[in-house]
This record gives sequence, C-alpha cells and structure tokens, in this order.
Amino acid sequence: MLNLYITRHGETEWNVEGRMQGWKNSGLTLKGIENAKALGKRLESVDIRVIYSSSSQRAVHTAELIRGNRKIDIITDDNLREINLGEWEGKAKDEFGESDKAGLEAFWNRPHQYKAVTGEDFFQVRERIEAVLDRIISENRDCSILIVTHAIIVKTIMSIFKGIPIEDLWKQPFIHGTSLCAVEIDNAPRHREAQTGKFTAKVLMEGDMSHAAG
Repeated sequence: MLNLYITRHGETEWNVEGRMQGWKNSGLTLKGIENAKALGKRLESVDIRVIYSSSSQRAVHTAELIRGNRKIDIITDDNLREINLGEWEGKAKDEFGESDKAGLEAFWNRPHQYKAVTGEDFFQVRERIEAVLDRIISENRDCSILIVTHAIIVKTIMSIFKGIPIEDLWKQPFIHGTSLCAVEIDNAPRHREAQTGKFTAKVLMEGDMSHAAG
C-alpha cells in the first residue's frame, strides 16, 4: 500500500498581490513559512520515504521547511511545476487588458474550454501530470511519500484520483497554501472509490488546513 500525501507550496508574495505565477516565482511570505513548518510538525509521525517537489523555488523552499531536520531526499521534477501561463505570468488583475477577458473567464469558469495563447491549457497539464503520477507510483510501494506542488496541479491530481473531468476542476475544496491531501494507492484493484488505469485510489483527505494558524 502506498500512502500519498500532497500539498501546495506556502503562501507567496504574489499570492498576496493577486499576481498569476505559473512558472515564474516569488518568495514565501512569513505566513507561508510558518504554515509549511506547521505542516512539517503535523507530518512528524509519518515515516516519509521521499519528497517529490516541483522544481519551482517556492515549492522547493516549502519542501525543505516541511522536511526540517529529517533525513529525507527531495527529488525535484519539472513536470510538477504549475500550469505555464505564458504572457500572463507576473500580472495582477488590474494589468489584464480587454483582449484577456474571454480567456480569463474561461480559465476560472470553463477550464475545459480555456485556450492558451501562450503557455499550456488544462488538457496539456493533465497529460503531464498523469505521466508523472504513473512514474511516481510505479517507483514507490508500501511506503509514504509527499508531493509538494501548486494549486492547479493539486486540483489536477485530485481530479485524476476522483475520476472527475476537467470542466469540474475548480469544484470545492479550495486548495490553500500548505493544505493537505491524502490518498491511499493500491495497485491491486480492491478499492472502488476511484480507478485510474494501472492503480486504484482511495481519497482520505482533501485540502485540509487544520495544522495552520488563523
């Protein structure tokens, strides 16, 4: 049995400013740092074999804070990065022009119809996440692992495990910084909660923030 824990990086400066991040980066806020440390404390009793992290610095920093002083390898993977937002990256809401409005409306309300002018669409993201999940699951058996990634990637991972389509990607719960998801993976198809090809998945927790202050 594989116990898979999944979290989003801690709150960043651009999160607070309402800027689109994508593949660009901004540093963790004090709240982001403290919540990452709190998640690390929450997971102290879990014997985590390895941490897989997006290669974006905000995710790597979060992974390091969660790990603390424990001797756990952190493996970075470009395929765990956030959706590539192209020319939107770094922009705040008031910096989008009229030409962006239709794209933004689709992005937030009809993700299955969002067409990226530059960057990725949600189908391309799902394709790379399905591939990296399949690899991670095939590399790990009978242990606990942690994935540190981004909001859309967490939503995509959970949509795969729950067997829901891209058009329903934004359904609750909201994925806050350092919120925790937990999934039990069994390569032998005994669980009926969700089935994704070579493995089955039982969702135990999604978007939980009980470790965070305030």
